[in-house]
Amino acid sequence: MTRPNFSIDLTGRTAIVTGASAGLGRRFAKVLAACGAKVACTARRKDKLDDLVAEISADGGAAEAFALDVRDAAQLQAIIPTVTELLGQPDILINNAGIVDAERATRMSIELIDDVLDTNLRSVFILSNEFARPLIEKKMLGRIVNIASMAASHYDGHGAALYSTTKAGVVRITETLAVEWSKFHINVNGIAPGAFSSDMMDGMLDRMGDFSVHFPRKRLGQPEQMDSTLLYLVSPSSDAVTGTVIKIDDGQGSR
Repeated sequence: MTRPNFSIDLTGRTAIVTGASAGLGRRFAKVLAACGAKVACTARRKDKLDDLVAEISADGGAAEAFALDVRDAAQLQAIIPTVTELLGQPDILINNAGIVDAERATRMSIELIDDVLDTNLRSVFILSNEFARPLIEKKMLGRIVNIASMAASHYDGHGAALYSTTKAGVVRITETLAVEWSKFHINVNGIAPGAFSSDMMDGMLDRMGDFSVHFPRKRLGQPEQMDSTLLYLVSPSSDAVTGTVIKIDDGQGSR
């Protein structure tokens, strides 16, 4: 039996990864490049992006660094044409940038509320539209993967209520844009990780101690455990899959 859709060869594709300077975004960028995509690595910290691009290039991949503050709508509007000029029309978008508030709701400043909303939710909607618009015009297919969180459907009341709310919004953006853009062959899906090892998670462990001892498998997830899901969602393997959010939490909690 032939399997024409089973492929993770991304040769000829151009991907944008937000929040690529560290953590999961850094891993996503390296994985996409290793499979042949040209990767636009974006984040606020350009120096860390330069280091990432150097690593990808040393491994034989193609990548460029682009400074991007996803809280700034003007920068979100400018990034697609900027990347297109250097790497070609992006047809893969990984909306990964995010921050966690780790604070009780009543203790949050207005500035922190705005930062969390703008980074985690507003940017996903704006950038997805900027990404989709030229693809629709050129009749090109596209793949969007939004990074949500298990917190979108589970909150224990120990802080980060707004983070949980924004990630639930990311899930709904994924579902609604998938419906709107299905006719244009732009698939919009998501990944909802549990507690995975990352810079963000390191900060939480410093504040709260090693809570992974309470998980059934007594461990944090490792970024590489998401590789296959990411590649599935951006490759022809998921051609008929859109509006789906895949939970990856290592069985850490309830459903």
